[in-house]
Amino acid sequence: MIVGVIISSIAAFWVRSSYKKYSKQRSYSGMTGQQVARTILDRNGLTNVRVEPVAGQLTDHYDPRSKTVRLSEGNFAQNSIAAISVAAHEVGHAIQDATGYLPMKARAGLFPIVNFSTQLWFPLFFMGIFTQSNLFIQLAVVAFAAVLAFHVVTLPVEINASTRAYGLLTRYGILSHNEAGGTRRVLTAAAFTYIAAALTSLLTLLYLLLISRD
Repeated sequence: MIVGVIISSIAAFWVRSSYKKYSKQRSYSGMTGQQVARTILDRNGLTNVRVEPVAGQLTDHYDPRSKTVRLSEGNFAQNSIAAISVAAHEVGHAIQDATGYLPMKARAGLFPIVNFSTQLWFPLFFMGIFTQSNLFIQLAVVAFAAVLAFHVVTLPVEINASTRAYGLLTRYGILSHNEAGGTRRVLTAAAFTYIAAALTSLLTLLYLLLISRD
């Protein structure tokens, strides 16, 4: 579990440092995150998908229920390399949704289950330790297995969105050759956070299994 915490900390530091560095470097195209998102959406026939600002930093996400790409206020209005990279990534999710990308459908199906399991597994684990009941520990293992499954399914969704983002930015000429490295670093750092989350979940599940055996 300590290893998991260290990996997660490294991932968080990598994202923050990469984002900070490239949020200060302006894009050659001069387009803001909002303009990039709108351009890519329209060129892929997704004129029905809205682009809106959302409060906070790195709070960017795509909402499949309302068909809305939400960009953090800085990324929405800025024309930095980081802003357009993040915007393109979130548009990648919108394209996944529109094309019926299977891992994204699987993640959406798991979400209600994992939302419940996330709230349930630790109370069950605590009760198992407190009462010395192996049954509660085993139930905690089952509940956390759903959390791990969600993280595993999330990996191809996020990696594919980053791959799509890089391809779209270069194909449409939004990125210059000199900016490609910065975009790749921002997108890779973001993807690594999901790899770290999956690995941390796996280590936690192994820990719960060992406790169950004991």
